[in-house]
Amino acid sequence: MARRQSSAASKQNDGMTTLLTGEEADDFFAGTLEQPEPESDFADGGAAAEPIDGEIAAEPREVEEDSVRIYLREIARHKLLTGREEIELARRIKAGDAVAKRKLIQSNLRLVVSIAKRYRHHGLGLQDLVQEGSLGLMRAVEKFDPERGNKFSTYATWWIRQAVTRAIANKARTIRVPVHMNEVLNKLRKSNTALCQELGRVPTPDELSEASGVSREKVLLAYDSSRSPLSLDSACGDDSDATLADVIQDETALAPDEATAANLMVTHVLDSLVCLNTEERELLSFRYGLTGRTPMSLEESGRNMGLTKEQARNLEVRALNKLRRGVNSNMREYLR
Repeated sequence: MARRQSSAASKQNDGMTTLLTGEEADDFFAGTLEQPEPESDFADGGAAAEPIDGEIAAEPREVEEDSVRIYLREIARHKLLTGREEIELARRIKAGDAVAKRKLIQSNLRLVVSIAKRYRHHGLGLQDLVQEGSLGLMRAVEKFDPERGNKFSTYATWWIRQAVTRAIANKARTIRVPVHMNEVLNKLRKSNTALCQELGRVPTPDELSEASGVSREKVLLAYDSSRSPLSLDSACGDDSDATLADVIQDETALAPDEATAANLMVTHVLDSLVCLNTEERELLSFRYGLTGRTPMSLEESGRNMGLTKEQARNLEVRALNKLRRGVNSNMREYLR
């Protein structure tokens, strides 16, 4: 991603133009999955023969670094195979030889590590990437046909990469983004990088849409899909003990004045029910959710009371007329 710009990128939403800060624009494509270009070492099997001692030394996370280094030392004990040996093992695997299958897998685990390293910083740790890549390697061992003349490392690379990229798409985010949306994000990321270099700023959604061939609606959808969720337990401010949940308004809750008015109305309604008989009070309780009940339709209310829908309607009309004629003037404003 190009350098962050202090200027804002415009983002269209509901007909209004809002401003997207440089950092937010960078986050637009954060976590999108970059597909590394195939390298020649995959084609000739060289990836499996990469030197492994110290290759993870620059890993910033010490715990992962140590565990991966130990793993690399373990798999280094399995010697690399020649093309002829791979074909021989593959033929034995086709015949059901479990020992040959294990040997072919173990001898190509370095290829898994080599590919997994290219997908670091996409939301999954290197250990997880290696595990997912190993599953892809196992699948490649099962599917490989030695009679087609392909080199095993070339064939296995596709399966390993597919397993790794699919795992990132499915597991790297708290909220899963569909694979097809990840493909759109990858396309937009490349267009965004090119436009940043060409324009010297973060491109607008319209410019990004035109350059990538992706509709403007999908560009905005991709922006929303790429956002990272915030925890409601996260701290709100550096010097405050309050959490995000403490300061976010509950849109389903009534405002204090509305809650007071609602409570007062319930009190007035209950006081006014004394002029009704038992059957009328019960029907209104079912219909309007009085005394904590869930409001019901006329049909449901009548069913609970053993009445038809029409009988329940007539009973409701009679009860409301009584309330309108009642002496309690507090109810008049609710029955208009």
